[in-house]
Amino acid sequence: MILFDTDVQELKYKVLREVVRLARADKLDDGYYDIPRTIIPGPKATMRCCIYRERAIVEERVRAAMGRGDMPGIVSVIDSACDECPVQRFSVTDACRGCIAHKCHAACPFGAISYEKHRAVIDPEKCRECGRCMKACPYHAIIERQRPCVAGCAAKAIEIDDQKKAKINYDRCTSCGNCVYQCPFGAMVDKSFILDVLDLLRQAQENPDLHIYAVLAPAIASQFSYAKIGQVVAGIRQLGFHRAVEAALGADIVAQKEAHELAEKGFLTSSCCPSFVRYVEINHPDLKPFISHNVSPMVETALLIKHHDPGAKVVFIGPCIAKKMEISLEKTQGAVDSVLTFEELQALFDGMEIPVDQLEEGPMDDASCFGRAFARSGGVTEAVRSVIEDEGLDLVLDPEICNGADSYKIALFKAAKGKLGKNFIEGMSCADGCVGGAACLSHGLRSVVDVNTFSKKASRKHVGESVADADGSFDGEDGPAS
Repeated sequence: MILFDTDVQELKYKVLREVVRLARADKLDDGYYDIPRTIIPGPKATMRCCIYRERAIVEERVRAAMGRGDMPGIVSVIDSACDECPVQRFSVTDACRGCIAHKCHAACPFGAISYEKHRAVIDPEKCRECGRCMKACPYHAIIERQRPCVAGCAAKAIEIDDQKKAKINYDRCTSCGNCVYQCPFGAMVDKSFILDVLDLLRQAQENPDLHIYAVLAPAIASQFSYAKIGQVVAGIRQLGFHRAVEAALGADIVAQKEAHELAEKGFLTSSCCPSFVRYVEINHPDLKPFISHNVSPMVETALLIKHHDPGAKVVFIGPCIAKKMEISLEKTQGAVDSVLTFEELQALFDGMEIPVDQLEEGPMDDASCFGRAFARSGGVTEAVRSVIEDEGLDLVLDPEICNGADSYKIALFKAAKGKLGKNFIEGMSCADGCVGGAACLSHGLRSVVDVNTFSKKASRKHVGESVADADGSFDGEDGPAS
């Protein structure tokens, strides 16, 4: 059964699973030292130069999985894992013919190109990585190559130190986690709260009056392909959660509020992606007043839960690493107590030996088809448009739907210059939306199809239906499965 896109993801999962397994047996404090040997038994290395380096890297991963270690942010670099990828972005290949036109030299405004033995040479000290030489070469002899972590960081937060190791500029980092997924050597790692969640579940087991709720991102429809969504819900109940609630319910509430806020302000950006919001705050502070003042669907759902069950604890489960950053923000009002990714949920299932694909399906039908569609690019816009039409708001929606960070960088730049010509920006940091989140088990075109199918199965076909039924949806609930 193949669950993950890459071996790096599988390694991350194995570490998390072992942490859960030892914690379940109450042997973690003494046994976590043995996890590197369990995962890297030897005697031959399979990934690095030697098993000792492999084990040292796994040891760092264990610390991250336990929420320990010196991690200044949600995402950190494992120095021993960083493989010193090439730093120079543009280089001349053997395809250079030593032509006499010298178009590359003429195109470079910084004087970075010279010639040795009739062939072009790029001076890295003078090169400003504009790419004009590459475009000018008639032989395509100049190529571009970036470190995957750098290329994948739209926020330009990845820098290279004197040892040619990657480092994160936390003043610019938006915690999107794309570098974690993109790094082929697994040198980027995100801090896990999996032990915090296990502790909450233990507290609930000892105190029946304490209810732990799981808020599930709608992108879950594109994951756990070996089981049905209802079986995943049942598995979550078996972990000890009181109930699983769709974050799409909060998305319906957010869509309704954002439609009215847009009608009031005349221009608005969405607020559901914390990485996007952070990017705007860092790079376009003049646009901050136009970021929707509404909280994200995750927080909206958690606030609703705690309104009905004041003593409850809430754990968000989704594809997003940035949510781990979002819950610490003042504006989230402490609504969400912890965050798990889909990768971590899979490790919980296996570490606790829960056979998800053998369980009887549990119920989950809290949201409208539009709230569920928040998981993919364009879904927020469709929901806002639906509210405008259903409520007859005096507003013509003219959106800029940004599929990924590279797309919203352009839209925000134009908006800051007053040249966008649109009245609503839907911003998502991950390609295709949350279904492309860095902590998904798998990624691909099928994910969008799965979310669309899941959306159509919602019994509520209008945002207003879901919002109107929200309070009543908490009546007659059951506790965790035995």
